[in-house]
Amino acid sequence: MSLYNRLFPRGKGGRLWVLLDPDSLPRRRLIQVATAAQQDGAVAILVGGSFLCKDDFGSVVRALKRAVNLPVVLFPGNSGQLSRYADGILFTSLLSGRNPQYLIGEQVMAAPIIRRMGLEAIPTAYLLIESGRTTSTEFVSDTRPIPRDKPQLVAAHAQAAELFGMKAVYLEAGSGAEQPVPPDVVRAVRKSVSISLIVGGGIASPEAAVTATEAGADVVVVGTAVERGGREIIHRIASAIKGGRK
Repeated sequence: MSLYNRLFPRGKGGRLWVLLDPDSLPRRRLIQVATAAQQDGAVAILVGGSFLCKDDFGSVVRALKRAVNLPVVLFPGNSGQLSRYADGILFTSLLSGRNPQYLIGEQVMAAPIIRRMGLEAIPTAYLLIESGRTTSTEFVSDTRPIPRDKPQLVAAHAQAAELFGMKAVYLEAGSGAEQPVPPDVVRAVRKSVSISLIVGGGIASPEAAVTATEAGADVVVVGTAVERGGREIIHRIASAIKGGRK
């Protein structure tokens, strides 16, 4: 089975992925969080960050892969965040911005390496949505997010992604966002495209996760909340979205 089909099984929405940033936690803690995520209902581990200071990215990915049976998927902030030990990669293009480095530049540098590593790539439109504060993604990429009160503008970007042949759209409020992606934005995108829909950033409670899935998200991604709340928040969110209750 392809990685894409494992991550997005037909007819199964409301899935939880946990995002781990090697800059945010020591390796031992990353492994503890990943192990707890597997036990408590997450279905995939994303690894990456907007700006990585450490030089042991590959060995961190390898350690996570050895620790869990879940898919370990790269979610790179740039072409330097690659590892052959991962199951695959969200091959993202920052379509919400107009900075060529993150639209195509980093992707061109990464493509030959990804091919040599034999990683399955899932072409993904990365859309940064206004969240109430300047996030690290916005600052590092030098792009402006799409206004959160313009759902049709977000939907138009998602439609462009589908016409490009991309397989997924990732609506991102940003790490540690004050506000998650609004449900009307999620609904507008869900109505506009048939490709897989991922929503992340600012999802810090079961209520926020259920709101995103009920609006149409196939997957919700939790990162900062897990770093702060640990195992309990993983279990609560996974249980809530599986049961479809707030």
